[in-house]
Amino acid sequence: MERVTTDRRLSMTQQLVVDLTQQILAGELPAGSKLPTEQVIIKERGVSRTVVREAMSRLQAEGLVETRHGIGTFVVDTARPGDFQGSKHVKGGAYDALAVIELRLSLEVEAAAIAAQRATPEQLQAMREALDAANAIDAMDEESARMDFEFHLLIAQCTGNSFFIDAMTHVGNTLIAVVQQAGPAVTLENRALVVREREQIYAALARQDGEAARASMRLHLINMLQRVRGVVEVTGD
Repeated sequence: MERVTTDRRLSMTQQLVVDLTQQILAGELPAGSKLPTEQVIIKERGVSRTVVREAMSRLQAEGLVETRHGIGTFVVDTARPGDFQGSKHVKGGAYDALAVIELRLSLEVEAAAIAAQRATPEQLQAMREALDAANAIDAMDEESARMDFEFHLLIAQCTGNSFFIDAMTHVGNTLIAVVQQAGPAVTLENRALVVREREQIYAALARQDGEAARASMRLHLINMLQRVRGVVEVTGD
């Protein structure tokens, strides 16, 4: 019984971390904004004080928030230097984007295969909504990059593996910083291809086909790598 209780608490903590991370990366909680108080989160989420405090500790460790004693918890600038993001990792050129995508290839291909076996109907619905929102954006800018990454972060969440989720959260911080400084790799001309690639990933996840999910994610990221390489060749960054 104790193990079940502990696992449930960890799951609730991870869900709270993921939800707040998504709001931060999506700009719903911009840098400098104050998070709801512990009491408000407990009431709105129906979780314990322990869950909230563990979630805040995780967010602080990931460099997303900081607690000012006696004042509250605030969102920090995710593009500033930190443990796994910032100027020492992001120089602002397309080469940085290449490095990020190479890392994503090592993470997301297997994450997609695992997610296909573990995604719940509720998670698939959340993914569908995130995908629809990302597909609806015409402009290729920082906002579209945020929404695209939300879809990928939800896939990591479906694995139920906190290490995948934490790694992808860090990747997201770096990815957004790259887009802010170097510009998006996706152009309006190849947007339709990107939309189709994401739909193929979702379709594989929805039918619980791990091999197809793995293959479609690999194809998507390899194509993305080629698109960024094209930017490098054109701009000479």
